Amino acid sequence: MKALAEQISDLDGVNIYGRVVGVRGLMVEVAGPIHAMSVGARIVIETGTSRSIPAEVIGFSGNNAVVMPFAGLEGVRRGCRAVIANAASQVRPSIAWLGRVVNAMGEPIDGKGPLPQGAAPMPYRASPPPAHSRKRVGAPLDLGVRAMNTFLTCCRGQRMGIFAGSGVGKSVLLSMLARNVDADVSVIGLIGERGREVQEFLQEDLGEEGLARAVVVVATSDEPALMRRQAAYLTLSISEFFRDEGKDVMCMMDSVTRFAMAQREIGLSVGEPPTAKGYTPTVFTELPKLLERAGPGTDEGSITGIFTVLVDGDDHNEPVADAVRGILDGHIVMQRGIAERGRYPAINILKSVSRTMPRSCDPAYLPTITRARQIMATYSDMEELIRLGAYRAGSSPEVDEAIRLHEPLEAFLRQQKDEVCGLAQGYQQLQQIVGGLETER
Repeated sequence: MKALAEQISDLDGVNIYGRVVGVRGLMVEVAGPIHAMSVGARIVIETGTSRSIPAEVIGFSGNNAVVMPFAGLEGVRRGCRAVIANAASQVRPSIAWLGRVVNAMGEPIDGKGPLPQGAAPMPYRASPPPAHSRKRVGAPLDLGVRAMNTFLTCCRGQRMGIFAGSGVGKSVLLSMLARNVDADVSVIGLIGERGREVQEFLQEDLGEEGLARAVVVVATSDEPALMRRQAAYLTLSISEFFRDEGKDVMCMMDSVTRFAMAQREIGLSVGEPPTAKGYTPTVFTELPKLLERAGPGTDEGSITGIFTVLVDGDDHNEPVADAVRGILDGHIVMQRGIAERGRYPAINILKSVSRTMPRSCDPAYLPTITRARQIMATYSDMEELIRLGAYRAGSSPEVDEAIRLHEPLEAFLRQQKDEVCGLAQGYQQLQQIVGGLETER
């Protein structure tokens, strides 16, 4: 009843509207009561048919408001009414949303009926918790992925980025995390995803067990830029709802790059100047506002964030990757060369880092992890000579040991999609590899 009462209070008592006076590309100019419009306000454009187009005010040009639609502009003409919505830009998630798939507006798209609305409204664009009030990251989090658990241990409330080119295995790694992670709830945002892959991800990668404790937000690549950006905001809003309920939330977003591309599209339409690779200044303003919302809360709940970054042309120093790497608490680099060798997940351990290490890992196994990294680094330095046959066995004890350990370590890092490995189990397996061969030596 409380939720219903609050929704009734949001209903407009008086309709205030303007008129469409022009359309420029993706933008619509609306003339009317400018005093009643503000940046971020919702507008509903009435086309004169049964179809109404939701839009958002993103700026002003002279005496007109500039709005961008959440849908296509088919049917819009000069003189169409543009009704100003009184309700704030917010969503009302509830516990009953678990197991559901929604679009960027929080509407169900899985054919399972209407979504129950929660009592508390959550804004799409909330501010992160105050830095001085946030708790520190919590205990180590079991991700169920051996390579990440051992070498890149993640804590509850930490934010990690997965940096990879297209087709290297980001989505499969996300599905492994969604199914195996030791968290209460998973919230997954598929931003700018290929429409063909959505059902594959839900049915094959995520599965019924993973979906049962998850909420999935979908905005496919053919949807307008505003919908793709909104889907990223909604993913964090739902995560914040569960965090405020005292839950440990795993928030996964694929991908931040497509959020940045949507923001670039919006910025260029408004007339912002392009900077590096055409990205507008607001892209680099919005990225920290979005990513900082993940992390520890002020009470018991936390949001552990895993954000994928689609690096352009496998260039890990391109503008979005560089900006995101500086915001997050660690980065996981997936490399095409490793995937081509058939080792999945294709994580390059030597180029990846968790910024809570070494504090987050078990102190008893820290020497083992350090030793394994040193061995992998030694092999990496000599790899070309070894493959060419230019290295002569016995020249260096360290290189000889690295050659002997290479295959066992590669097998350790390899993991099937349906395989699960806990934190303690991963540490013990690594110690058996490194310790056993050191004893043999």
